[in-house]
Amino acid sequence: MKRIATFGEIMLRLSPPGREKLFQSPLLHTCFGGGEANVAVSLAFFGHPVRYISVVPPNEIGEAVVRELKKYGVDTSFIVRQGKRLGVYYAETGANQRASKVIYDREHSAIAEAKPGDIDWQKALADVDWLHTTGITPAISASAAELTREALTKAREMGITVSIDFNYRGKLWKYGKSAPEIMRELVALADIGMGNEEDCQKSLGIRADVDVAKGKLDLAIYEKLTADVLDAFPNLSRVAITLRESYSADHNTWSACLRTRQGFFVAQKYDITDIVDRVGGGDAFAAGLIHGLDIYSEDAVALEFAVAASCLKHSIPGDFNLVAEKEVLALMEGEKSGRIQR
Repeated sequence: MKRIATFGEIMLRLSPPGREKLFQSPLLHTCFGGGEANVAVSLAFFGHPVRYISVVPPNEIGEAVVRELKKYGVDTSFIVRQGKRLGVYYAETGANQRASKVIYDREHSAIAEAKPGDIDWQKALADVDWLHTTGITPAISASAAELTREALTKAREMGITVSIDFNYRGKLWKYGKSAPEIMRELVALADIGMGNEEDCQKSLGIRADVDVAKGKLDLAIYEKLTADVLDAFPNLSRVAITLRESYSADHNTWSACLRTRQGFFVAQKYDITDIVDRVGGGDAFAAGLIHGLDIYSEDAVALEFAVAASCLKHSIPGDFNLVAEKEVLALMEGEKSGRIQR
């Protein structure tokens, strides 16, 4: 299996119990999470040697982050300890017609204040076959965007495959640059891109006549959108877009499409009712796609693995997708009943 590194910000997640609203009761559950860390943990569950590269404060909270990642088999050797605080986010899980909410508290976090030169990329990427990052870290601050560019530039110099999730976070782009100004430069340094329709439009500035509020998705629009992305970025060999139909906070359908330079593929659709936690679903898809492209010779099969892996994430509380490869394969092979296994 390929040795994979991911780079980004990991945060402390604070959530009220169950489906309560924030501060409805004087209790918040804690865990750690963040797009790139979520991908790293998922890949470790699939058996990959995986390294997480980040910046965390040199205090008890930063050490708790390192211990948590080590627990899941993630290499933390290249996490830099500096700065004063870890970013925080509050996640309120919705129910029925009440949407889930995320509130960020990430300003002046350790990685937001990190800058080019703070990470020795030659060492951090040594023996790495694949680097994955997202559009979230470059949205945090101008210096974090420069650090991300430094990482991708070095990876390309070293012949490392680069994947990037276009992840658009409108609440984060506050330092005077628009998402497309930064993201188009970063995606031009990648080999594989992924995201959803909003990410393509708002991170990359590529228009699409998509209205997800209508319920049903028109695949012809996604055929054109993926083609437009590959046309705009000749460096990309593949682009994947997740397909979510949201009927309520509890009930979504889930699928994805993948365009290569040779063809267009659409995965089977899963009807997900009684969602436990959809945070990290896109990251679970990214990890599944990376794993699938590594071990399967057919892109269509890799796509099916990614969709099945991310479908299962909707059943797991917290950011991390704590499922093994055999569980994903069982779902791909039709085991959807949820019957108890004895």
